[in-house]
Order: sequence, then C-alpha cells, then structure tokens
Amino acid sequence: MPTPERTSLEAIVEAARDILESHGLAQLTMQAVADRVGVRAPSLYKRVRNRDALVRLVAEVTLLDLERQLHAVPAAPDPRETLVELLRAFRAFAHARPAAYHLVFTNTPGSGRPDPALLARAAAPLLQISADLAGPAEALEAARTTTAWAHGFISMELAAAFNLGGDVDRAYEYGMARLAAALTNPA
Repeated sequence: MPTPERTSLEAIVEAARDILESHGLAQLTMQAVADRVGVRAPSLYKRVRNRDALVRLVAEVTLLDLERQLHAVPAAPDPRETLVELLRAFRAFAHARPAAYHLVFTNTPGSGRPDPALLARAAAPLLQISADLAGPAEALEAARTTTAWAHGFISMELAAAFNLGGDVDRAYEYGMARLAAALTNPA
C-alpha cells in the first residue's frame, strides 16, 4: 500500500508564504518549510524541485492574489477615480503582505522568477486604465510611471523612510491625484 500523503503543494506554498512574511526571504529554506508542514525536507522535493522553484511559486501565488485584488476594483465613471482606487488597492496589498510584495519586485534568479504571463495579468487593470487616461499609444509608459511612483512610495513607507513628519496617507492621496491628473490626455 502506498504511503499516505502528509502534505500538499498548497500547504507547502502557504507555509513558505508565512515564513517569508515572518522571517524574511533569507530564512525561507526548504528545511524551514518542511518543519512548518511536518515532514522531512527530502519529502518536499516530491512537489518542489528546489528553493528557487519554491520562491517562484510564492511569487506566482502573490501575483495571483494581486491580480484578484486589482480586478476587484470597480470602474468609476471618471478613469482618474479608477486609477486612484487601483493605487489604493495596490497599497493595501503591499501592507497586507509586505515581504511577498517586495518579492514580486525583486530581481530573483531566472528559475525563481514568476511567469511573465502572470505579471502581465496582474498589470492588466493598470494598463487598461492607463490607456483610458493617456491613450493607447502611451499606455505602457503611463503604467510604468504609475507603478514606479507607487512602488517607490510604498517601499519608502514600508521601510519607515519618511522621516520629515507629516501625514503619509495624505501624501499618498496627494500623489495619486496629481499622477492621475498628469496622465490625463487633454485630447
């Protein structure tokens, strides 16, 4: 009779995500995941090739979560409002899972990188609203500008790097409104 399964790929990935959030990427090891799911480390290799593959799976599940969160943002009558809501959802996502959020923006080794198709799917709502605001010819540039601004702001916020006082929430709202206005094609 075959040995009963003691864990699943889903349990392994969820354990890896928890370790990433609680202890950081450096502590995300096959042994730590095995300990968390209650198996010996060699048993993990039945489902995950190596640590890079595990990191990739975590990044991909994170991108799927981000995709769901961004696709859940309803379209507003004014595309600038939709952009602001997307950026709020993006920020909320980063605050909910900061280590996984940073992992998505990390230049991991080739085998640890998420599938580019997942990146494109997660970016689709932003690309669409960027096309609505700046026009189809400048959608990619507008989406990249928006992502760079939001990621930079959020990264500084998560690193507690805003040291001049003031209201960080208000600053984010200010930036979103200005960015949405700047991207609007006057045509």
